[in-house]
Amino acid sequence: MRLLLVRHGQTPSNVSHLLDTGVPGPGLTDLGEAQARSLVGTLGDEGIGAITASSQLRAQLTAAPLAAHLGLEVAVDGGLREIEAGEVEMRGDEDSVARYFAVVAAWVGGDLDAALPGAPDGHAFLARYDAAVAAAAERAAGAGAGTFAVVSHGAAIRAWAAIRARGLSPRSVLRTGLLNTGVVDLRGDVDSGWTCRTWMGAAVEPERAEAAGAGPAGEPGSVF
Repeated sequence: MRLLLVRHGQTPSNVSHLLDTGVPGPGLTDLGEAQARSLVGTLGDEGIGAITASSQLRAQLTAAPLAAHLGLEVAVDGGLREIEAGEVEMRGDEDSVARYFAVVAAWVGGDLDAALPGAPDGHAFLARYDAAVAAAAERAAGAGAGTFAVVSHGAAIRAWAAIRARGLSPRSVLRTGLLNTGVVDLRGDVDSGWTCRTWMGAAVEPERAEAAGAGPAGEPGSVF
């Protein structure tokens, strides 16, 4: 199977650089709506047979134009929501952002026990995201689709892909980031696992990515 992980379009909280991870959360800016419409051109001919979006409004609004173009319904799954910010929710100061990304980096580095106060740890995140991807894959298989799309969130996609997908350097994932409506292309299945083919259109080169080393996880405007 082919799994396309798609980050939502720009939101007002992206513009304001806020750690906005609540449900349902904000909608899209004018630019975000244009980015959502542009997915018709980017993914409209990729053979997508099923689309699932997170329970956060921005993901559903991003999925809508592509789904309408393809004549598909958008399934909604809360397991695809953003990684919760806990006590630093809706903050944008440097310390809060650093604390949030330190937890994400810890998970990617193998410490799934790390957590912010008021937020779940990495075990809980992976459990709900794994279940959501499995449900989306099952839905696609039931529709006879070999390719399906999941519209989710920057930190969640980066963390899950870095941990679960072969071919990716976790360090490179943290360093590279994922732009609004950026797409991560994975191949495989739930049972045998996933392998990353491209990240935002660029072929994945694990050796070169690993050599690049770890870097900042990104600004909040480029993540949530």
